[in-house]
Amino acid sequence: MNLQPVSISSLSRKKIVNAESVFDVSAQVQPPVIRAALDDAAFSYDQLYTYTARADWSSRIRPGMRIAVPFGRGNRRRIAMVLETAQMPSAEELRFPLKPAAALLDQEPVLTDELLAIVRWLHEHTFCTWYDAVRAVLPGGLQLRLEERYIPLEPPIGVKLTQKEQNYLATLRLANSEQERDALLQCDGDPEKQSILDALAAKGCLLAVSEGKQLIQDGAVKMVRLSDAFLADATAFRPTPKQALAVKVLQEHASLSAKECAYYAGVTETVVKNLVKNGIAEYFSAELLRVPRDAVVTVPPENTVLSGQQQAAYDAVAAAILAEKAAAFLLYGVTGSGKTAVFEQLIALTLKQGRQALLLIPEISLTPQVVQYFQSRFGNRVALIHSGLSLAQRFDTDKLIRRGEIAIVIGTRSAVFAPLPNPGLIILDEEGEHSYKSEQSPRYHAAEVARMRAKYHHAALVLASATPSLESRYLAERGVYQLLRMPERYNQAPLPQVDIVDMNLERMNGNGSPFSIALSNALEENLRRGEQSILLLNRRGYHTLLQCTQCHEPVYCPNCSVPMTYHKTNGSLMCHYCGHVQPPVTKCPKCGNDRLRQMGFGTQKLEEELQALLPDARILRMDADTTMTRTAYETGFRAFAAKEYDILCGTQMIGKGLDFPNVTLVGVVSVDKALFSGDYRSYERTFSLVTQVVGRGGRGKTPGRAILQTYMPEHYVLNLAAQQDYDSFYTEELAMRRALMFPPVCDLCVIGFSGVWEDRVRAASERFLQILQETVRSTQFRLPLRVLGPVDASYGRLNGKFRRRLLLKCKNTDAMRLFIRKLLEQAYADKTFTGISVYADMNGDCGV
Repeated sequence: MNLQPVSISSLSRKKIVNAESVFDVSAQVQPPVIRAALDDAAFSYDQLYTYTARADWSSRIRPGMRIAVPFGRGNRRRIAMVLETAQMPSAEELRFPLKPAAALLDQEPVLTDELLAIVRWLHEHTFCTWYDAVRAVLPGGLQLRLEERYIPLEPPIGVKLTQKEQNYLATLRLANSEQERDALLQCDGDPEKQSILDALAAKGCLLAVSEGKQLIQDGAVKMVRLSDAFLADATAFRPTPKQALAVKVLQEHASLSAKECAYYAGVTETVVKNLVKNGIAEYFSAELLRVPRDAVVTVPPENTVLSGQQQAAYDAVAAAILAEKAAAFLLYGVTGSGKTAVFEQLIALTLKQGRQALLLIPEISLTPQVVQYFQSRFGNRVALIHSGLSLAQRFDTDKLIRRGEIAIVIGTRSAVFAPLPNPGLIILDEEGEHSYKSEQSPRYHAAEVARMRAKYHHAALVLASATPSLESRYLAERGVYQLLRMPERYNQAPLPQVDIVDMNLERMNGNGSPFSIALSNALEENLRRGEQSILLLNRRGYHTLLQCTQCHEPVYCPNCSVPMTYHKTNGSLMCHYCGHVQPPVTKCPKCGNDRLRQMGFGTQKLEEELQALLPDARILRMDADTTMTRTAYETGFRAFAAKEYDILCGTQMIGKGLDFPNVTLVGVVSVDKALFSGDYRSYERTFSLVTQVVGRGGRGKTPGRAILQTYMPEHYVLNLAAQQDYDSFYTEELAMRRALMFPPVCDLCVIGFSGVWEDRVRAASERFLQILQETVRSTQFRLPLRVLGPVDASYGRLNGKFRRRLLLKCKNTDAMRLFIRKLLEQAYADKTFTGISVYADMNGDCGV
């Protein structure tokens, strides 16, 4: 059909030109076939869909670019990411006609070849959809919103239109302005209007055009400067007295924003506007970078003399960097051994080689100290990436990285995808932290992605910790990582002396306080000496439980099978999982008894008790309630480092990676509950937390001391943590894991089920087990596999959804992953799973 643009004078010529360009078929190149990942595709129909490219942009299409494609019977436009291109197959090879892609949305690929390889890896290894993988690696702020509009065309001769369609075209022709026409031709969600537009497009009267609108745009600020004419001959102009003040400011500063110019001149912005109107000044647009940066004072590199153990670690990694050889190292160094100094010198060497460095840290709370340390040495070549950044900040940060203005990226888990062009060094500090494992799709571990990137770029990978994960230490024993040891503190400083206090004896002696006599005395003594203290309690809130005195049932969250926590600051009961907030109840929801008792204590009550014990002490509490803003971490830690507070109390965010030389006392108020979290890693995580927080003390010139309060003083995990004896803990824990067949001696795949109907979730989990058994029986299945469950999750209901688990003890091989994906595909094709979410998480957390 030969379609021509409408020759109506009231229609925009710009739209007519666009319509002609859409049908430019001058290119003679055979259009390629595109295989693309569809945005927001559910797992049940997730695959790479094949389309043909239009001739006018077929020569420009490359993997890593986004397109708009028609999808489904209604051919609704969807965004898709091109992952592969190929030549058009022959007619004999085609099983059905291919749809043409609707529009090319990017001028250049937004994903590099490396990031595309990571997308494929994530899809295969984490059982996510294709576009979930794309979304994970897509640089921040580059997301698109698909907008559709229509261009009027001359109706084809003989076309039959309904009365509504004729009326719509007539209304379009009678539109009084271009804005009115645009409104008529814009998709706005009105179903009746959309139906008419689709019908007119199908009959050739309108041309549907898809455009991708980027959610975040480049930042810009309106600036003002003196005009060339004024600079050439100022005598030709006669500014008013107020304008003369603004002129003087511009002569001193060359250019300023209009607002700054008015402020410094002491005039209104209208005066500046008149300067421009009179030709004395001119406006121009300047780039505005929305990057979180403080004023940085670069400190010349200190002549840090590495100790023998530091030098040995440095030499091993430096050799790999200089050789540009992919190598992986596990750096085990006790708290205070000087791992950061080794990182600094390795990063400096990497930059000298003309390459970049990536440093990952597990918690946002650690970023202020770490960024300040490295920015003071490397200046504004350091960038920060974490989930607390706005989309605009992340967009500009990634833009600076791609422009080559950033040489060092520091960030949390998602920073592992930072688009560094040629990293020579990747470091995971505190690598054993579980926050490196994503709990949402795609469920990747940052160490695995980092290992892949290091191999791709022939870079050195360093996993570092005072408490390495059992998996990493196990791999080091098998030669996957080279083990580097730093078993002593820098300058041979002693580790803190740790005293374990039996809280059973404290209660028997009538002490009902959260603080033992030993801890109370130590806090008073530390305060008297002007030294600082840290107290750890890994429970926020005031009371952790509101319990009925008659039926002994706690007050549960209405959305979760989790007891609610009382928060005194806002006088409310809060659920720490779904965020539900409600006033305290006066009667038991189960039996109606009006006698309820408050039990347990969190960081709010700890702060209150501490203030009562030490009225003159300046106390800083840091937990999820006090650090809700993006700057709260930094403000709090800087204040404590500046000795504005005597005691820092809080949850695990204060327990790792922080360096305060004036802290000489660490108190672990309570940690017993962490030993019984229901996850096979509970001992490992408790050992790590205690070891790390104890290591915060005595990092300056004064030796440190730690007091560990527990109702289980004989427990081997707590005793080994007190002794900072990681090697013995690793031996004990590995023996237990080997006996029970848990990672790292095998892999553990968690199959999760969730839904709003408990009976359907239970039926789906049982049906999945049945599908698994049938598949094993019907195929020549030769893979090692043990099945546990299905059972309810530790918290059987969260956020209004019931949850169950099936555990597969297996080996994470290509064949096993293919087997698990086939099971998921069969499940989603089964009616039993209607309304049920099913996922697979290799080596995920099975205790929540």
